Amino acid sequence: MSRRRRGLLVRTVLFLFALNAASFAVYFLLHPPNRSPTDADPFLPLETLAIPHKNARSTLKSWPSLPSFLPWRPSPAPPLRSCEACFGHGFSRTVDVLRSSPSDGNGRGWFRCHYSETLRSSVCEGGRIRMDPARILMSDGGEGLEAVIGRGEEEELPRYLPGAFQIDSEVGDGGGDGKRAIDEGFLEKYLPHGAVQYHTMRALMESMRVVGHEQLDCTQWIEEPTVLVTRFEYANLFHTVTDWYSAYVSSRVTGLPNRPNLVFVDGHCKTPLEETWEALFSSVRYAKNFSSPVCFRHAVFAPLGYETALFKGLTEHISCRGTSASDVREDPDVQKTARLSEFGEMLIAAFGILEEKDFPRKSSVGHNVLFVRREDYLAHPRHSGKVESRLSNEQEVFDAIKAWAANQERCKINVVNGLFAHMHVKEQLQAIREASVVVGAHGAGLTHLVVARQNTRVLEIISSMYRRPHFALISEWKGLEYHAINLAGSYARPAMVMDELSSIMSGLGC
Repeated sequence: MSRRRRGLLVRTVLFLFALNAASFAVYFLLHPPNRSPTDADPFLPLETLAIPHKNARSTLKSWPSLPSFLPWRPSPAPPLRSCEACFGHGFSRTVDVLRSSPSDGNGRGWFRCHYSETLRSSVCEGGRIRMDPARILMSDGGEGLEAVIGRGEEEELPRYLPGAFQIDSEVGDGGGDGKRAIDEGFLEKYLPHGAVQYHTMRALMESMRVVGHEQLDCTQWIEEPTVLVTRFEYANLFHTVTDWYSAYVSSRVTGLPNRPNLVFVDGHCKTPLEETWEALFSSVRYAKNFSSPVCFRHAVFAPLGYETALFKGLTEHISCRGTSASDVREDPDVQKTARLSEFGEMLIAAFGILEEKDFPRKSSVGHNVLFVRREDYLAHPRHSGKVESRLSNEQEVFDAIKAWAANQERCKINVVNGLFAHMHVKEQLQAIREASVVVGAHGAGLTHLVVARQNTRVLEIISSMYRRPHFALISEWKGLEYHAINLAGSYARPAMVMDELSSIMSGLGC
């Protein structure tokens, strides 16, 4: 072949290559690739998914910037029984059940647990996990309260048939009733029953079966990380706060870059507290609201609220005093913690009120004295609508505080009527944040002290029938100044309350 003909052939090949590349460019310009439908809705059918999940743009809420935030480091492990082990990242022992790369969303399933020797519980997580709502025996959940009056609690708690949860694994035998994913020995060691009579999260793990890659039959995929929670005593604020805290800690321990979706694996009806779940997390859904099996790319299983330090500290001594994050950084001490302050800031940030700069009030403007009241309200299907009085002359005490405040000359004192049962959660949190002093009889409403500012004073009026440490402990773990009046019965002499309140206000310059 002559040199001239070879040159012509090379130029022809290059021309055809360039023409082909240009054709591809024009095609993709006119036919852009489909974006994942999960950009708009994390709960979508599998058949609508157009591209691998790792390329999808996240629609999850971002974590807010929290003044008290400290890094959640699993290593080095915090000392046993230290404040960080109790309230922070004490889940420092990671044990693999099924190994695979969590970053490989299209690979095999994986499962591991992060165990806390201090709390004797685990935060577990896994990938390519299937949940079959038909194999979870419980009420649907999410109904209006009035529609389910009289429904028994046993109907609302989940009971799992084998294969209610499945995980994709090379060792799967293809049957939902086949080999257990997690054996009894592992559960005894890392998810012990403890004092919980029916440990729902452990029962969930017992139901989990391994299946082969081709048997992981899903009609829906949830592409973004999702925390699974089972709630007990879901209408009680104190117990709900322990659940909020467990879900928050689980999200941090597993290093989730954004606020996850959340699924209730229980059949409870709706309550006013649900608005806080919706504010804290990116989305909230009930397990039984899925009409068919659903698969999770990344599922996180939160410990029960009973397994948090907030609850265990009621019966086990946890020697921690709350302080600022800067104090923890500058002068580390195993008996200091800023974790409850971090969590409290997370709660108020979820409602968009973290940036309020005008509180606490200066004495020239006035001090808010918040009186947290106990009111009648219908809490759950088995509730009569009547709350048990723990301060028999509550109205008399409130009226006395108002009269006393009106006669103060050194400071303006604003007495706030804390009718929490008829206030939105955001309003309750604002009232706590704005208070210089929080006064109340022992009751779940005082659990909101987790969001109080560090210089807030607390006065708890305790009847002889309710000498419980809940709010003294929260005050200690938050670093709040705490005072108590212990009654011989349930009647409080107004003069006694005024004397204690006057002493507290004098410490504020009043």
